[in-house]
Amino acid sequence: MNNMAFFTFGKYKEVLRISLPLVLSMGATTVMEFTDRIFLGRYSMDALAASMPAGITSFLFTSFFLGTAGYVNVFIAQYIGANDNKGVGASLWQGIYFSIFGAVLMALIALPAVKLFAFIGHDPEIQQLEVIYFRILCYGTGASILGTTLSCFYSGRGLTRNVMLVHIIGTVFNIPLDYAIINGVWGFPELGIQGAALATVMSWILIAFIFIVLIFKKKYNERFGVWTVRRFNPELFMRLMKFGIPGGVQFFLDILAFTFFILLVGRLGKQELAVTNLVMSINSLSYMPMFGFSMGVSTLVGQAMGGGKPYSAVIAANATAHIALSYVFGLVLLFIFFPTPLIKIFLPADLAPADLKNIIDMGIILLRFVAAYLFFDSINIIYMGVLKGAGDSRFIMWSMGLAAVFFLFIPVWVGVTQFGMGLYFSWTCITIYLFLLCIMIFTRFYKGKWKTIRVIENQERAE
Repeated sequence: MNNMAFFTFGKYKEVLRISLPLVLSMGATTVMEFTDRIFLGRYSMDALAASMPAGITSFLFTSFFLGTAGYVNVFIAQYIGANDNKGVGASLWQGIYFSIFGAVLMALIALPAVKLFAFIGHDPEIQQLEVIYFRILCYGTGASILGTTLSCFYSGRGLTRNVMLVHIIGTVFNIPLDYAIINGVWGFPELGIQGAALATVMSWILIAFIFIVLIFKKKYNERFGVWTVRRFNPELFMRLMKFGIPGGVQFFLDILAFTFFILLVGRLGKQELAVTNLVMSINSLSYMPMFGFSMGVSTLVGQAMGGGKPYSAVIAANATAHIALSYVFGLVLLFIFFPTPLIKIFLPADLAPADLKNIIDMGIILLRFVAAYLFFDSINIIYMGVLKGAGDSRFIMWSMGLAAVFFLFIPVWVGVTQFGMGLYFSWTCITIYLFLLCIMIFTRFYKGKWKTIRVIENQERAE
């Protein structure tokens, strides 16, 4: 009993060692997005209202490629657990090839942007801004996908401080540039929402470039073959697609649920859309760091499963959940007891008093919804990371798809378009959706079928 307690305590330390830098890395990304929304909100409420639908629509398409490329993390983790170093380099290169494919497709997706946002049906002045923001992000997304793939070389091996430092550098580069080219200060042109998108893309390019410089060195080539095993490996690539594509579809469905939700809320009115965007930006204080914990637990589970130690994967899963939910509890208290200061951060100083009061009142109620669903959403993200690290990506894909269709898409669409239900009905639906998805994911983890899945073949070589 004492040995198990000691082992569990050691696992908490290991979880923090691997996950905390990833949490801070995601936190850096969150800060970048958070300040972007603040700068846009103070520049123009129309820019703020347009940035969330356009940004999340771009991310919707990108999410499939990010989710699939990010599965390189699981492959590298499992190869490390199996002591197969050449599999690490070969897996990295298959992810790079997929990233190139994703960059080309995302550039093509940008072309019909005008028709896409006309179909969505927001106000004409908002549509024009949405198109600008969406196209720039799509053209630059290839750098984001490549950066995600390259970061797996470190995160899959549990060396997550490197990932954190690179993303912090990207954030430090982005924030002043973002402010300068949105507002036209320090000699930069005033580009508004266009400047916000350009600053984001430039930071993606910088992050990918730093990873390239760090990874493709002689010492890594000798150990992992990061250059000598660069050829396309059809068998390994198809294995990555077998497990990675369901992971990509799952990530796509996750973002689709929130995109669909935000776009429908946009039909209720400009102010409802702006308040929802504002609260979702605050929600990212929990959402993005949870992805850091999720990636960390995927790494630990992947290494355990690659080494044939499913019992160690269970301990890592539960230890991660305990730590992550402690963080979430603090955020819940913040959202319940201090909502007004959080909301005011996003609002321009010249807002009319009546509009200010209305936005704050709505924002306080929406933050209570966030506080209500935050625990369920966090459990979803953590235990999805567990299942993903073990290779159970198909179950995640199907469970999320079914839950989204029957508990979110249909109820919100029918309620808003057919019965004129309002903002709070829509937020009730998303809370119920996250609760039911939580039940499905945790039940799958508890039953343990994921322990029997094989992602890699030990000593599989790519030469």
